[in-house]
Amino acid sequence: MPPRLTPGATQRWAVIDALRGFALCGILLVNIPDIVQLGYGLEQDSAPVAGKEALEWLVQTRFVPIFTFLFGMSLTFVAHGARRGERRPWSALVARLMALFVIGLLHSLIYPGEVLREYAVIGLLVVPVVLLAPRTVQLVLGVVLVVAAYAATGGGLAATPGLMLLGAALGAFGLGQALDTRSRAVVATFAISMVLLIPGLLWQGTAPGDPRFLTPGSVAGLIMASIYVTGLSFLWNTPARKLVTVLFEPIGRMSLSNYVGASVIVFSVSAVVDFTTMTTIGPVLLLALGILVMQNVASRVWLHYFRYGPVEWIWRMVTWRERISLGAAPPTTPRRDAAGAAAV
Repeated sequence: MPPRLTPGATQRWAVIDALRGFALCGILLVNIPDIVQLGYGLEQDSAPVAGKEALEWLVQTRFVPIFTFLFGMSLTFVAHGARRGERRPWSALVARLMALFVIGLLHSLIYPGEVLREYAVIGLLVVPVVLLAPRTVQLVLGVVLVVAAYAATGGGLAATPGLMLLGAALGAFGLGQALDTRSRAVVATFAISMVLLIPGLLWQGTAPGDPRFLTPGSVAGLIMASIYVTGLSFLWNTPARKLVTVLFEPIGRMSLSNYVGASVIVFSVSAVVDFTTMTTIGPVLLLALGILVMQNVASRVWLHYFRYGPVEWIWRMVTWRERISLGAAPPTTPRRDAAGAAAV
């Protein structure tokens, strides 16, 4: 019998960590105005908060689909890790998602609009498909559900199951390698998305307001989300890779800890600073920048000494139902898989 692998042992793609960190930066700009209730105290007939429109064009509905998609990929990664380690993927994923629901409940005490509870519940619904259906079926079903959700409701929560299945399927098809090497599929997706971008933005312009509640803005957001993902792959395959790694990978490796931790910081700041009567997004941008710089540095220091982020460590132990060492992993030389792509 082959030796048993470390629980969840599987290949880790640095580009996925960087993408997760990049998505977390965008999510922070979505969450802060909601948590601090930016401009909620202004008179109804007063001028809108200056700069908020920029968030509606660049951030809102752009990063949540990426975050959801990556969560779907993680379902595949955990399932593959369980099988490689001779574990039961069913019990691992169910335990993982139930733990996520508890984390989401706690997180909701400071941010009622958080999404982890929804991810946990919807994740439990899609797990049977992820574990039992071929990846092609997952992909087709994911596309159908996403198209139906955007056509019927403009995306939002209704698009979550489809986006998760897309992430799970493309993770199984090797999206990590495709992004790492800027494959033809990535180039084609980028090109198609760029063609669709101008019509999408023009359509969004016909329905001004928060794009989260309007179909044109949600569709434009999905197109831009695709551009953000594939565009990062382009940068990853240029000398800019070092900068992308420095800026986003540490935050992405501790994404759950940083996601929850950022909400705690924002909630604490909002308790002493009144954002409700502010007329510009400037303070929000400064707060976001400060948090991201702090989390980048803190993540680097933490990962120098420890293998996982604190919340990730607890989550992993619940997933595999055993004590897992938090100590730093020994340095390793990146290996290459059968296709010759660097595996991290």
